[in-house]
Amino acid sequence: MMGYKSRLHSIIPGGAHTYSRGDDQFPSNAPAILDRGEGAFVYSPEGQKYLDYGMGLRSVNIGYGNKEVADACFKEILKGNNLTRASVTELKAAELMVDLIPSVEMVKFAKHGSTVTTAAVKLARAYTNRKYIAVPYEQPFFSFDDWFIGSTVMSKGVLEETSNFTLKFHYNDIDSLNELFKNYEGQIAGVILEAATTISPCSPQCSGDVICSDCPNNKLNFLQQVQLSCKNNGAVFILDEMITGFRWHLQGAQTFYNIQPDLCTFGKAMANGFAVAALGGRAEIMKLGSILNEGEERIFLTSTTHGAEMSSLGAFIKTVEILKRDEVISHFWSYGTKLIDGMNGIAGSLGIKSNFVVEGYPCSPGYLTKDIQGNSSLAFRTLFAQEMVRNGIIMPYLAISYSHQDSELNQTLEAVEASLKVVAQALDKGIEGFLNSPIIKPVFRRYN
Repeated sequence: MMGYKSRLHSIIPGGAHTYSRGDDQFPSNAPAILDRGEGAFVYSPEGQKYLDYGMGLRSVNIGYGNKEVADACFKEILKGNNLTRASVTELKAAELMVDLIPSVEMVKFAKHGSTVTTAAVKLARAYTNRKYIAVPYEQPFFSFDDWFIGSTVMSKGVLEETSNFTLKFHYNDIDSLNELFKNYEGQIAGVILEAATTISPCSPQCSGDVICSDCPNNKLNFLQQVQLSCKNNGAVFILDEMITGFRWHLQGAQTFYNIQPDLCTFGKAMANGFAVAALGGRAEIMKLGSILNEGEERIFLTSTTHGAEMSSLGAFIKTVEILKRDEVISHFWSYGTKLIDGMNGIAGSLGIKSNFVVEGYPCSPGYLTKDIQGNSSLAFRTLFAQEMVRNGIIMPYLAISYSHQDSELNQTLEAVEASLKVVAQALDKGIEGFLNSPIIKPVFRRYN
């Protein structure tokens, strides 16, 4: 009988429905398939239990199988889940989004991030009557649609002329963006970027203790400079909050960094793992998707059968309620601080702090692995991930949930210490005798 890996790859291209879930993203001792999740843990079909830091590709921010969210979802299912006209739940969810996010005056829901980022690009082009869109080199993914994916190394199947209108600049380098505005004067429809990853748009790096509007060190952070450049050049400023939304701040990274985008997109952690994405922004721009303006040329914005599915929107409404009630965002910052300090402390005690480091914002940290020469190393990342799985933890990256509490932190740090001891030996003696897995590969690569 075929194993799970063979069965998956025989009928699903890539073996999963997201490339970051693929076999080439995990050490070979990681479970090939999972059966269920509970809190911060996932279980294989054989019942093997793992503490998880993938958390549904960062979409699960409260915890797997949360009963309050599941009950809210089930309640909406029993109402019919998907009706012939707009639903009361759809209206409530839209009103909640408009009330919650300061820059959002109107909103359209969808099922995944690519739909809403592409809709934002379409709106920017329609609003400005321009063709070009600018994105940062350093941020790897905005959409699987041609306008973006054609600008990456994975451009096979995309017409070259489609992606020729996607320009690149450098994050935290306003001169590189302004150079584009100069070279393509009057032709750039919009700029889309994530607010932050592990790199801060502020100087110095934010601690999270205060938001930009209250920070004594803040003069004009990079995002505020982008906002100003867009305004001065007549371009639409689009903020992608797929990852930062509902993690950096309840009102989004836009509130954290004191900016006001023209359009913004959300997804991932909106509904604790349920499929919801959103495009929001200024009514003046969003109204281009309206049907009320007689005689105005129409734009086909988004029109998705399942975009306003009541079950997922019910999950979104309940998730926001829990985020507020339990101060979940504050927990991310607190837990992440202890996690960063603990992991870096262990690396330091083993004498490998130059080869293994956890960095970035406590609400969404990341870890780096380097070889003995100090070069970034996927081989050592694979080794660390392999040893963490051996010690009962799946850690492709660091996505924190409210279900990660003190006991999970203690378990994590114990596993990190055991795993980093192996990494330290491999740095000293050579990795060949310790790595028992193919090396993890980048998602964005031209060839398998």
